[in-house]
Amino acid sequence: MQKFCLMGKCVVALFLSVLSYHAQAACDEVITIPSDAVVASTAEPGNQFPKVDKNHRAYFQLFAPTAKDVKVDICGKKYDMQKDERGFWTGYTDPLVVGFHYYFLIVDGVSVVDPASDTFFGCNRQASGIEIPEGSEGDYYRPQMNTPKGQVRSFQYYAKSTGEWRRAMVYTPADYEKGNKRYPVLYLQHGMGEDETGWSKQGFMQNIMDNLIAKGSAVPMIVVMESGDVKAPFNFASGASNTAGNSQYGASFYKVLINDLIPTIDKSFRTMTDRDHRAMAGLSWGGHQTFDVVFTHLDLFSYAGAFSGAIFGLDVNKTYDGIFSRPKEVNAKLHYLFLGCGSEENIGTAQLVKNLQNAGIKLDTYISQGTHHEWLTWRRCLNQFVPHLFK
Repeated sequence: MQKFCLMGKCVVALFLSVLSYHAQAACDEVITIPSDAVVASTAEPGNQFPKVDKNHRAYFQLFAPTAKDVKVDICGKKYDMQKDERGFWTGYTDPLVVGFHYYFLIVDGVSVVDPASDTFFGCNRQASGIEIPEGSEGDYYRPQMNTPKGQVRSFQYYAKSTGEWRRAMVYTPADYEKGNKRYPVLYLQHGMGEDETGWSKQGFMQNIMDNLIAKGSAVPMIVVMESGDVKAPFNFASGASNTAGNSQYGASFYKVLINDLIPTIDKSFRTMTDRDHRAMAGLSWGGHQTFDVVFTHLDLFSYAGAFSGAIFGLDVNKTYDGIFSRPKEVNAKLHYLFLGCGSEENIGTAQLVKNLQNAGIKLDTYISQGTHHEWLTWRRCLNQFVPHLFK
C-alpha cells in the first residue's frame, strides 16, 4: 500500500512535469539564426555572436547553464533570451537602425557586459557595443586602401589645476612624423557618460580625418580628446544647474583645459598656438562644454561646433555675459559656428539655431537624416564640420 502511494505520487509528479514542459514549450520560441546573419564587427575574435542579419536584427548568445532568466537590453528595449538543453541562452532584437549601439545582458536581474563583445565606455560604465553596418554611404568613416593613416595616441599629462594625472587621446595626421610643420588644433569632446576614447573607438574620427585630409577636403590638423570630467552620472538630486553658462557637471574640466591641457599640448606637439588655429567642438554634453568654454574664451578659440549639443536655457541677452546680444563682436571673432543634430532627435537644436539667427549670429546648420541621438549622427556631423576649419 505504501509502495502504491509512492508510485502514485511519482506518476502525478511526472504527469504535472510533462504538462509543465509542454506549457513552457508552447511559450518558448524556437530561435532560428538566418543563414545571412554574419558575425558583428564588434564581436571579440573567436566568437560566433553577436550576429547581424540583412534585416538589421541582432542575435546574441550566452552560456549560463545555472541562470534562471536572461535578457538583452539594447536601445531602451529588453528582449527575452531562450535557454537550450546545453545551457546556451539565445535571443534576438527587432530590426535596429544602422550605426553603433550600446547594450547589456541582464542575467537574473544583474546587468553585465557580453563576454563575446568588445567593450566601450558608455552609459557611465564599461558597456558592450554592436555596429549595425551601413552600406557604401558609410565609407567616409571606414579605413580606405591607399589612404595615408594618422595616429591616435594615449597622452598622459599632469594637471596642476586639479593636482592629478590625466589622459587625453591625440590624433596626429599622416604627415606629422615627416617634417617640422606646425598644425592647427581641434579640441573634440564626447558626451555625458563617455570618456576620451569615445571619438576614436565609437566615432571612428581617425578614419574620418584621414579620408577628408587625403581628399583635400580638410586641412591636416591635430585633434585632442579628453574625458571632460563627465564619466560619472549627472547627479540630478544635487540641484546642480544644467543650463548653459551655469552648469556644474563637467565644469571642473574648464580650468584644466585652459590652464593645463592647451599649454601642455602646445609644448608637447608642433601646434600653431594662436586663436586663429584653435577650434573646439563636442557632441551632446560635449557641445554644452564647447559653448561654455568658447563663448567665455573667444581670445583662445575662433571655431566652434556642437553636435546634438545639450545646450539648455541659453538666454541670448544674458548667458555668457550677453555675448550673443553683441552679434558684431561674435561674428568678427568667430570664424565659423556649426550646429548639427539628427532628424529623429529632439534636443532643442532647431530652437537654438532660430534664437541665435534672430540675434544676428552667423552659423551653419546640418541635419542628419533618419538618425537619433547616436554616434552615426555625430560621425556625420564631424564629417560636415571639419572641412570648414582653418581655411
